[in-house]
Amino acid sequence: MLDRLYNIILSRRDQADAANSYVAQLFQKGRKKIAQKVGEEGVETTIAAIRDDRAEIISESADLLFHLSILWADAGITPQDVDNELRKREGISGIAEKQSRKD
Repeated sequence: MLDRLYNIILSRRDQADAANSYVAQLFQKGRKKIAQKVGEEGVETTIAAIRDDRAEIISESADLLFHLSILWADAGITPQDVDNELRKREGISGIAEKQSRKD
């Protein structure tokens, strides 16, 4: 699904009119606005989690992944790039992985 979503985002970025496409509007506004939306959706997901609202966690997580996918596209990052990074971390303790980034 993330690959399909990402491809739709790319097509909207490249072909859609900002007057008719939210995705095209975000690209037109630039990375700062896109990153702001990722942050907003992250906060909304966190609030839903704190409220223990399962349906809202699902909804806000979808919004977060959507906006994160727009950010990836803007930065030239693909879902495969993120998948590759996650695969590199597979089987490594979260604590050890974080310590390796400090070096």
